[in-house]
Amino acid sequence: MTASRVESNWGASFRLVAAEKWKAKSAAMGQHVTQALVNYAQPQTGMRVLDLASGTGEPAITIASRIGPHGHITASDLSSELLEITAGRARQRGLTNLAVERVDAHHLPFADESFDLITSRFGVMFFEDGIKALEEARRVLKPGARACFLAWGPFEQPYWESTIGVVVKYVAGPALAPGDPDPFKFSQSGSLSSVLKRAGFSEVDERTVQVPWVWPGSTEEVWEYIRTVSMPFRRLLDSVPAQNWAEINRDVHEQVNRYREGDSIKFGAVIVLASGRKS
Repeated sequence: MTASRVESNWGASFRLVAAEKWKAKSAAMGQHVTQALVNYAQPQTGMRVLDLASGTGEPAITIASRIGPHGHITASDLSSELLEITAGRARQRGLTNLAVERVDAHHLPFADESFDLITSRFGVMFFEDGIKALEEARRVLKPGARACFLAWGPFEQPYWESTIGVVVKYVAGPALAPGDPDPFKFSQSGSLSSVLKRAGFSEVDERTVQVPWVWPGSTEEVWEYIRTVSMPFRRLLDSVPAQNWAEINRDVHEQVNRYREGDSIKFGAVIVLASGRKS
């Protein structure tokens, strides 16, 4: 998939509307995932940081608060529209140490040895050429610095099985077609570590952990959110015959409500954390 096609898909107007509409609840749902990556990456005061595939701003915004006014973070993404949301969120928080830049992770426009830390939350799975992108990440890191990534664990977990998994039952074929972006590309233990090592990183670490993944609202809201922002499943969702949607919606609501506790839906999330150091 070309960079222009990726930008077009991830910056699609309906997705941008949804990202803006649900940004507060989406951020609340992802806060534990963001915190897991930030704690893993351990950004320090004064660091110069690059966040890849920042989307609407995390973990860049959280890291900006950690590194202080003498540090600096560049939030990068292929979608300039999503970066506008990031920039707006940073302004609302009074963060002056965060800049946004439209960047292709495979061709980073930065000098060698520019950064003390690189992070990416739910981005590494979508790099078309993972080794090339990670080689670029390694190039722009200072010697001894780390690159830290967070990816989805397996599809077989409540958030996905109770929503997209239901749709699959009504549509002939897999959830993802061959060649489509795969959120679960690195769900198999050791797969992301292998790519980091092939890209030249040392002291490679990988761990699979479970964290809270809580939607602070209704079943209808979270299902609307998933349908509009989950770009890897766009082909699947668009293939559903119109007459099937009523039954699918009832089935999804039933499955999602199994995880409801009070005013929230507590799915939980299985994620993969991996890092490597530039020797």
